[in-house]
Amino acid sequence: MARPSQQRRNLNLLMVLVGVVAGMTGLAYASVPLYRLFCEVTGFDGTPQRASVAPTEISDRTIRVTFTADVAAGLAWKFRPLQNNLELKIGENKLAFYVAENLESKPVTGRATFNVSPDVFGPYFSKIECFCFTEQTLQPGERVEMPVSFFIDPAILDNPALKKLNDVTLSYTFFRSADDGAVQQKVGQAENGQAGDAQPSPVN
Repeated sequence: MARPSQQRRNLNLLMVLVGVVAGMTGLAYASVPLYRLFCEVTGFDGTPQRASVAPTEISDRTIRVTFTADVAAGLAWKFRPLQNNLELKIGENKLAFYVAENLESKPVTGRATFNVSPDVFGPYFSKIECFCFTEQTLQPGERVEMPVSFFIDPAILDNPALKKLNDVTLSYTFFRSADDGAVQQKVGQAENGQAGDAQPSPVN
């Protein structure tokens, strides 16, 4: 008589374990965008902030910004900064440029990740406009210049631990977008549609 009850408990336990595994899988997929959002809001792990306008307060203290670029495996792009470094005053809005070129024979969509180092600069490095805010699609052989509008938040002046740090590096890495396959599918469908509209050659 105890066997049905034991089987029922085993079935309930199995269902709970399946639910736990499904929940952990969902959290794993959600963790990447949630982590990125957390970093963008807090400046954690050297992630620059996003701002709508530049500050009106400009300090005489100067910061030197060095620019670097990298391309992840699986993306046949050239990507580099147009300037190695520049100097700006704290609170001053500056414009820098990167250039990207698609070396593939088909359209490719990429997305850039970014950070600053030392990490402690993250909460004070603010961007107004950046190509990293959205995905970038380049046609075969296309070369584009992409601007970055940024400033160093004057709030950094209130941090005594950063008084002697006057050099910061802004780094970008371009990855092939997870949605790049959908772009390729649309291109293929368009090409197939054009091919379907063509009239067959007459047969002699």
